[in-house]
Amino acid sequence: MSALDTASARDAIAAGRASLGIELGSTRIKACLVAANGAVLAVGSHEWENSFVDRMWTYPLDEVWAGLRAAYAALATAVRERYDVALESLASAGVSAMMHGYLAFDARGELLVPFRTWRNTTTGAAAEELSELFGVNIPLRWSIAHYRQAMRDAEPHVARIHRLTTLAGYVHEALTGRDVLGVGDASGMFPIDPATGSYDAELVARFDALAGDTAPRPLLELLPEVLTAGADAGELTPAGAALLDPAGALRPGAVFCPPEGDAGTGMVATGAVAPRTGNVSAGTSIFAMIVLERPLSAPHDELDIVTTPAGDPVAMVHCNNGASELAAWVGVFQRFADLIGSPLPPDVVYQALFTEALAASPDAGGILSYNHLSGEPIAGLEEGRPLVLRTPDSELTLANFLRSQLSGVFATLSLGMRVLDDEGVEVDRMLAHGGIFRTAGVAQKVLAAALDVAVSVERRASEGGAWGIAVLAAYTAARRGGQTDASLPDYLSEVVFADAQFTTVQPDPSDVAGYTSYLERYRAGLAAERAAVTAL
Repeated sequence: MSALDTASARDAIAAGRASLGIELGSTRIKACLVAANGAVLAVGSHEWENSFVDRMWTYPLDEVWAGLRAAYAALATAVRERYDVALESLASAGVSAMMHGYLAFDARGELLVPFRTWRNTTTGAAAEELSELFGVNIPLRWSIAHYRQAMRDAEPHVARIHRLTTLAGYVHEALTGRDVLGVGDASGMFPIDPATGSYDAELVARFDALAGDTAPRPLLELLPEVLTAGADAGELTPAGAALLDPAGALRPGAVFCPPEGDAGTGMVATGAVAPRTGNVSAGTSIFAMIVLERPLSAPHDELDIVTTPAGDPVAMVHCNNGASELAAWVGVFQRFADLIGSPLPPDVVYQALFTEALAASPDAGGILSYNHLSGEPIAGLEEGRPLVLRTPDSELTLANFLRSQLSGVFATLSLGMRVLDDEGVEVDRMLAHGGIFRTAGVAQKVLAAALDVAVSVERRASEGGAWGIAVLAAYTAARRGGQTDASLPDYLSEVVFADAQFTTVQPDPSDVAGYTSYLERYRAGLAAERAAVTAL
């Protein structure tokens, strides 16, 4: 994939040949415009944050639309300023968002209870019940666990449920009128049968039998239709165009790819969609996705079995807590720079602090950092309490403190990945993406030590899932127009990543040994974290 010169990019935009990807992440809504080959033309974004209301993590739906409009407006402004052309038509578009959670609507399309995000850990009884019933791990954050927990709790709204979906599915339906999901996002609602590429019929039957008269309708009547990558998932309607662009410049008609979850678009953004490839996505949460070449020997509490956007089985190690606590500490140091009369932009602060972390001891000098702002199932925590712990003989330096924070970001992920090692799962390539990797080599170095595997980052890694869903939209447009009949893995390798520029960091033996020591102390220190949850 080659970048377009300014004149070619302007022509592509003016002719309506560009594809739009929008991702609703945990802290940012991002819009990314790409050419037919995936080259990035422009981006726009809007910051937002979840709210903790009535002991539930949520986002109001009016903030969803305000944020989408703001991100799209920022994108349109960037296009106009860079190319001196208005963004009026698109070849294709797609929506990605944080997976899982609970969005329940009645027959009139009204939201019945506030959106319950993936971050909530209130579904323990239902998740345990369904895991035993299905014989597969059903994590706390999965949509089916939220739905079943609402039944168990006899919540009054259950009787009125007409439709269940994800955040990406909700936005997609509003823009196109189609109640569909990409298979990757659907696999975080309910288990998928790889043979059919849709919900597992046997497990659906078991659920319906369990639910009995407490269910308002059979499960399949509540869940969205499942589509795989490249499928036509509808077109932008006039009402949808007005939702995105109230100014009225955007015309309807763009074909949409199936809406996907952030895990699936992360796989696309790193090109890790073939067996024996994997990726790590780091943001508010952090997760690893390993495309399997064979089924696992048994269910594991630490692992979800989901799919790629093409429907191939994936083992997912998902951690609720990623880089948010690290970002808060960076904010502290940025404020200090302001106070001493040396204000610096965030990227400069990150680069300076991350670079300092390279001077640390590989084990972070005995300092432990727990990044748990919310519950963390892999660590056995129903709630989170961020902590920094050290013993009197630990070496407290700025470098060690920062190395500890970076190590803490990947610690719970490392615990989960050891289960895949025990299963004998092999990975030929591990790719990473997310803003934490923007400072070259630093987070990569720590992650390579945490997983004891080479970690690669592509130069567009920080564009993340918004770019990934834009690429999926371009793939749908190419299939619809007859420009390709390639599978998704082949399309990515032959078109999008044909001239990709990867930087790879090999695990350093001393870093691996240091991280192993860090993780042993981290695991032991979880007792202090649990005590903090109880006491505070």
